[in-house]
Amino acid sequence: MYQFSYAEISEDTEINARERERQALDHSIDLLKRAEKNGPRSRDAIEAIYLTRSLWAILVEDLSSSENGLPDNLRAELISIGLWIMRESEAIRLGRSNNFAGIIEITTLIRDGLN
Repeated sequence: MYQFSYAEISEDTEINARERERQALDHSIDLLKRAEKNGPRSRDAIEAIYLTRSLWAILVEDLSSSENGLPDNLRAELISIGLWIMRESEAIRLGRSNNFAGIIEITTLIRDGLN
């Protein structure tokens, strides 16, 4: 019987978590692109803003946890980015902005950094 070491299981779990994060960010990006195309008052925009804000709320909460293994300075930078994305999403929802492109660009950079 093969026994996995803790390091192997931990590494596999981290890889799975990153893949799930990448998939969630991909989904957010896809929705944001549709929303950008169809306008800030479209049903697609409502869905994209809701999902994006919810996703980043979860990510910021995870990044804020002392159990998060990322270096403190990287965690702080990602939290700042997440808060900006949530504020910008709220501005779109309130009709004060239509900066889907900025959110898409930053989210794409974050997703690509998960490799």
